Amino acid sequence: MPDAPAPVSLTKFAWLSIAASVATITLKTGAWLITGSVGLLSDAAESVVNLVAAILALLMLRLAAQPPDEHHHFGHAKAEYFSAAVEGVLIFLAAVVIVVSATDRLLHPRPLDNVGLGLGISVVASLVNGGVGFLLIRAGRRHRSITLEADGKHLLTDVVTSVGVLIGVLLVKLTGWDRLDPIVAIAVGVNIIWTGFKLIRQSTGGLMDQTLSAADNQTIAAAIARHADADVLFHGLRTRQSGRLRFVTFDMLVPGDWTVRQGHDRLEEVQQAVCGALPDLQVTIHLEPREDPRSYDDYAVEVSLPPAEPT
Repeated sequence: MPDAPAPVSLTKFAWLSIAASVATITLKTGAWLITGSVGLLSDAAESVVNLVAAILALLMLRLAAQPPDEHHHFGHAKAEYFSAAVEGVLIFLAAVVIVVSATDRLLHPRPLDNVGLGLGISVVASLVNGGVGFLLIRAGRRHRSITLEADGKHLLTDVVTSVGVLIGVLLVKLTGWDRLDPIVAIAVGVNIIWTGFKLIRQSTGGLMDQTLSAADNQTIAAAIARHADADVLFHGLRTRQSGRLRFVTFDMLVPGDWTVRQGHDRLEEVQQAVCGALPDLQVTIHLEPREDPRSYDDYAVEVSLPPAEPT
């Protein structure tokens, strides 16, 4: 099996997220202090969550990049799922703060001040979040990092939140209806709760050894099927994702009268080919005699293999 390439360091993206969070917290807090808008306060509160999540992402990315050791034979890639799960919980907490603050303002409305300046500052903060968010999502998908992708989605959610808040504050200014500001803030809180739920669900799927995507499974199955012939059969294909790593196991059935060397040589050939089907793929193959009934139907669930191509 070929040596796995050294993992790409993703911590620079986490540092970028931290810098963006600090900048937006400063801008949005200033906008809230200038206007007194509870909607802008809710927006600033979510940016505080962004900062905590970005710091956690930095720590988890560093941990996930560590090589296997005596106590973690398969590496530390799953650390990224903890980051995404904690970020989801933090989003829920931010939503609670937003809804409580907005409810109090709904019961006790007050006029807003310096709306134009406050909106301008908030727009700058949203542009920063939007640019960094798109960059993190692209990097997360390219490197299959759930931490970066979750952080990027959170930043883009923050942008959507900010747009809603800006519209609400602007409508308050145009209509004079002060209660519209907390109503928008409550809607923002509900949207944030949904985002947190999706992050927790995604991270839970990874911790539960969820299978690879349908497209990845089909790519792997096709690579395996190309090596089936009159002597060699395959079955029992199972896959799972662990951070950026993909794990694949399946059975290779060969004639029972083959020598150990014959079987091993063929196994190495198949393993080399399948490892090249996708990046960061770790393949484990179990060699079995095809005449033994125990070699068949021993997995409750497996990925279907296409028919072997004629040779």
